[in-house]
Amino acid sequence: MSRRAATLVVASCLILLLGLAAALMPVPYVALRPGPTSDTLGKLGKAPLIQITGAPTYPTDGHLNFVTVAYQGGPGNRIDLFTALRGWLDPDVAIVPEETIFPKNVSTKKVEQENTQEMSDSQESATAAAMNELHRPVTVAVLVDSVQKGLPSDGKLRPGDQITAIDGKPIKDISGVTAGVGAHKPGDTVTFTVKRDGKETQVPVKTVVSPDKTGGKAGKAIVGVILKEKYQFPVTVKISVGDIGGPSAGLMFSLGIYDKLTPEDVTGGRFIAGTGTITPEGQVGPIGGIQQKMVAARKAGATIFLTPAQNCADAVAAKPKGLRLVRVDTMHGALQALTAIRTGQGGVPACPAA
Repeated sequence: MSRRAATLVVASCLILLLGLAAALMPVPYVALRPGPTSDTLGKLGKAPLIQITGAPTYPTDGHLNFVTVAYQGGPGNRIDLFTALRGWLDPDVAIVPEETIFPKNVSTKKVEQENTQEMSDSQESATAAAMNELHRPVTVAVLVDSVQKGLPSDGKLRPGDQITAIDGKPIKDISGVTAGVGAHKPGDTVTFTVKRDGKETQVPVKTVVSPDKTGGKAGKAIVGVILKEKYQFPVTVKISVGDIGGPSAGLMFSLGIYDKLTPEDVTGGRFIAGTGTITPEGQVGPIGGIQQKMVAARKAGATIFLTPAQNCADAVAAKPKGLRLVRVDTMHGALQALTAIRTGQGGVPACPAA
């Protein structure tokens, strides 16, 4: 072999090795793929995914599936360049910057904890939405989530305390507590009525000036307490989804709860899937990963997909064959659309063309 040929062979080998090395280098991207899909009317293992006690339930038919997105990559477990390139060529996969899923300066553990909390919150909101749609009473308990060290509430109010009144006036939500404390001047004493360990007690707390200042004027009166609201329902609803996180199953949870608590046949025996966040008032919000969720739904057998209105444009652009997109703004609207599909009467809102 001539010197020139040998040089070309060596150079080619080096280029190939460098190319392989580059392809295996980790890159700051995450691959989003179609994830598992579960029937809210079905079971998780041997137990119903939605369990309701305290009220009669009715047999259900068909499917009301929520769908998920699986991800690959992230800090400490980055995908390589080859995986990213392959994902870019796959229409069912989305390659997104790492910070889209894992914000900078936020640990993976923290992101997972937030996703778990969002799932828990979505289940409570879904239960409230279903109860409101069924015209069943829903009340709100205002609880102490935490107290700020060094401020007046520290040592007086405790996490878990339920605040029922301010200065003897009953309160219904957090805004009532805020207004009650805010009606005082810094230095005044506010009397909290709280339920603690099953007993009601009066807790006087002196206010201080807020550290926030505007235009050189002292801030409002505060006591240094962080509050949260917890809904109280006429029935007990338990939703089991394993280690799935995030808020996007809210709509389908609410429909599943509704279907179990009414003799009405919501699905008409059809395989329906969908997605969307839900508020206690029944408003449906947009979600991420709509393309992957539609693919997962269609592969599972769904023929109808309930789509948040704000996701419609992206959904239409990537709709799998055989999947009908139904636009939803509210839980009530979703039920009306399903009734129209089931009976053949009335219009069914569809996602507009992109």
